[in-house]
Amino acid sequence: MTKQKSTNPGTQPGKDLADALVPAAFATMAVLNRIGAEHDLSLTLMRVLGILSDRRPRMVELADYLGLEKQTMSGLIARAEKRGLVGRAPNVQDGRATDVFLTEEGASLFGQLHGQMLEALAPLTGGLGAADQQRLTELLERMLAARQR
Repeated sequence: MTKQKSTNPGTQPGKDLADALVPAAFATMAVLNRIGAEHDLSLTLMRVLGILSDRRPRMVELADYLGLEKQTMSGLIARAEKRGLVGRAPNVQDGRATDVFLTEEGASLFGQLHGQMLEALAPLTGGLGAADQQRLTELLERMLAARQR
């Protein structure tokens, strides 16, 4: 008779990691939601500002990355455009496509949000030494890169 693997949740591979990641994600989301609310920004719009902080994607690429329908993405960008945070322009390689970019006002707001985020997350990360922070950064980046494959 062969021995079966235990189905006890305490012995499942990755359980301890998941049990640590989930509350960390919730704590991070609480910080981001609070900062967004202070600026009347949805979490999705904050993500858009972050994405646009270092690139100029096509609308369809942005929608795909965020997992949004094209119509939802268009509405979100239209509202952000009315606030002066983003702009749209024809794509240089394909005039039928539309690029989205941060305006000067949007970039300024993103800088402010980023500063607030660093300050608000400091209590969560401050107990880690510089080497631990660097290692955690590397592990999280590797974990997220796997999602892109």
